Amino acid sequence: MINTHLILSSLLALQASLSAAAFQFCSNNALSSSTTTTSKMMIQRRSFVSLSSTRDDTVPAQKKNVREPPYPKIGDIVRYVDLDGGKVDGQVLVGKIALIQPVLTSTTSNRDKQWLLEIAELDDVGDGYFADYPMRDRRFKRALRKLPEVSPVPASYVRSSDAYKVPLDSNKVPIANFEQYKIDGYDGPAAVVINEEVVASDGERYIELKGMLLRDAAVVGLIGTVAAQFAYGTESAIIYAAGATASVLYLFFLAIKTDSLGSPDAKFGRYISNLRFVFPFFVLAAVAAFNILSGSEDTGLQKSGDIFSTVRKDQFAAAMIGFLTYRIPLFLRQLQPIVGDSVSEYLPGSAGLAMQLASSEDGRATQDLVSSPDDGLTTVLLVCGPSGTGKTTLVKKLLSDDSDDRFVQPEWMDKNMAGAQFEVMERRGEFLKMDKTGRYGLSVDSIVNAVDMGSENEPKGTKKAVVVDADVELAKELSKVSNIRLVGVWVGLDSIEKIQERARAQMASGDIVIPPGESEDSVLRARVKNIVKDIEYGVLSGIFEFTILNDDIEESLQQLKAAAEYCFK
Repeated sequence: MINTHLILSSLLALQASLSAAAFQFCSNNALSSSTTTTSKMMIQRRSFVSLSSTRDDTVPAQKKNVREPPYPKIGDIVRYVDLDGGKVDGQVLVGKIALIQPVLTSTTSNRDKQWLLEIAELDDVGDGYFADYPMRDRRFKRALRKLPEVSPVPASYVRSSDAYKVPLDSNKVPIANFEQYKIDGYDGPAAVVINEEVVASDGERYIELKGMLLRDAAVVGLIGTVAAQFAYGTESAIIYAAGATASVLYLFFLAIKTDSLGSPDAKFGRYISNLRFVFPFFVLAAVAAFNILSGSEDTGLQKSGDIFSTVRKDQFAAAMIGFLTYRIPLFLRQLQPIVGDSVSEYLPGSAGLAMQLASSEDGRATQDLVSSPDDGLTTVLLVCGPSGTGKTTLVKKLLSDDSDDRFVQPEWMDKNMAGAQFEVMERRGEFLKMDKTGRYGLSVDSIVNAVDMGSENEPKGTKKAVVVDADVELAKELSKVSNIRLVGVWVGLDSIEKIQERARAQMASGDIVIPPGESEDSVLRARVKNIVKDIEYGVLSGIFEFTILNDDIEESLQQLKAAAEYCFK
């Protein structure tokens, strides 16, 4: 066997011998190598210093990424200062660039050209959200600033809030990307590519529209002249015809102004088109001259010296009605897209249904009419009436008895849950109604989308109706909404005395609180006064096809169910 201990001892002795030899070699060559080593270290140090200096000169140019400000664009979100905001340093505002235009003087070259921005101010709705003002307020929220006076802001559009999210610093001031835009080399906003085919097509449509308006005015004037001849005689017919001719000339000269817009002849066209305003006076002057030459008695010329005083009232009426003839076809043309082929389609609820049934030619058409409508509109069962008539109780019973889940109620938006979106909608006045606490709001979208929030297991195409328990103010707002179909039910009582009795019962139970300093009689009088106004609206508004006098709750519920069936007819 190999003696392992012996082998290890031999290896250790060999290692000791090699170490001693290496030490001896280093000692003998230490003096000779010291100078060389020192020289090499100095050379290496100089090389390091030289390399370090080279890096200081070149690295920033090669590796440091210097961001340049962008050029301005229409639609950019910017920060600017309003010095009229009441603060010493001005008020910091956020807006959107709406227009960029150059400021040129006789001494300004293209290189030194200055730029003026028109900025549409955005509404600060809180938490760094900025939204467009309502349309009626936007024209008052405009500002002009020079390009160096605005700073680009890193804004992102949040669709759910319909607002722009802007980062804020610790002082709630919007943070800008750069202090100002890049100005050097800026030549203005990029040119918009014009589609010549679209321009040509629009030009053809404009010529057709212009010819149609002139032709319609002439045709209606001719029909009116014939009608005036049969109704009032030749004289009135001639005067009416003269007025109608003046209306056609009015449209013709107005077209001259429109044709010359944007052309070198725009100024001349505007002056020529102003002649259209004198045509009515020409007609009246011609009528006055006719009266004077015909020797009509009691013309008034001798008393006042004014030739227009010779024109009788009936002559003046014929001339002015003839001149305003051009408005009749204009009105009808505007009404045509709304009315369509049948006015009955737009009559509310059962009134329109009855008119369509009366005009149907056979039983098959009638069957089609009473089937579930597929017009794309959301059907709303509007249950309205004065306070204290029991409409809320009826609505609750209707929903509880709805075993087929055909009726749904809209969800009110919660301010605590919606946050900035709620504030934006509140500022824009998009809520149809808000509760007394100001926390919940009812919007058009919540009503329209209520029918789409049913169970996923429901058969496709299941027709639903939205039930809204409304006071008169909410009913007024709903009547203005265009994309819903209203079936109106008015709930009331058959006498004021019964309303007073219910009001007294609500006061006794605490449902109606009597304010400090007022008596039960004063509150009752005010309440009855408001109820009378509500009843007047219910009678005259024309949006309520069904009326329920809620004397007996069960009988009234059956009447409400019968009325609710019209939501599906």
